[in-house]
Amino acid sequence: MRRILIVDDDTELCELLQEYLTAEELSSESVHDGLSGLNKIKNENFDLVILDIMLPEMNGLDLLKEVRKTSKIPVIMLTAKGDEIDRVLGLELGADDYIPKPFSPRELVARIRAVFRRLEITANKNKDNYKIELNGVILDSSTKSVTKDGQNLSLTEVEFSLLEQLMRSAGNVVERQDLALKVLGRRLTYDDRSLDVHMSNLRKKLGNQGGNDLIKTIRGIGYLYVKPEN
Repeated sequence: MRRILIVDDDTELCELLQEYLTAEELSSESVHDGLSGLNKIKNENFDLVILDIMLPEMNGLDLLKEVRKTSKIPVIMLTAKGDEIDRVLGLELGADDYIPKPFSPRELVARIRAVFRRLEITANKNKDNYKIELNGVILDSSTKSVTKDGQNLSLTEVEFSLLEQLMRSAGNVVERQDLALKVLGRRLTYDDRSLDVHMSNLRKKLGNQGGNDLIKTIRGIGYLYVKPEN
């Protein structure tokens, strides 16, 4: 059974979520401040963390920053409705997804299962090890590592998956919704910027080649990884 940690100071919400997750055959426990959450993540084994931003002792963004120094555990951020700055910061720090409050437990479970589906697909792909090399960028599935011109790039799980999908289709446009389904495990809603933020982070880490971006935006359609001319 998958094990989930909820870090939120709203005890009633935690109790509600734990009951709902149990009914969905997902094991969970909760803590109500950031330091306790960080201690749990460092010392116990969880499959996913549900993390609120507004927490006593240590806020969710600082907690995520500490976690990402040593762990790639999936994290879904809980953000205030309309607080886009916190959403963007959370994704830039390495959150896998976010869901704005208030939300339905059913929607949260759908997001959780989407993350687990992505991880299972990635694990199955990695059984057949391969490398993709384009424009000085080498993606190695066996080590889940990416280098550019010999320099290691520190990518999150989502960024790695995005780059893999784009490099596999180099020279061809990959539609946004297709990327969302394959990488995030769900379709995007009209106001969902999560894919855009992940893509922006990936571009910053990749840099450019000869002054040109390696990933181009095809407005209204999707993204394209530039294929070398030779």
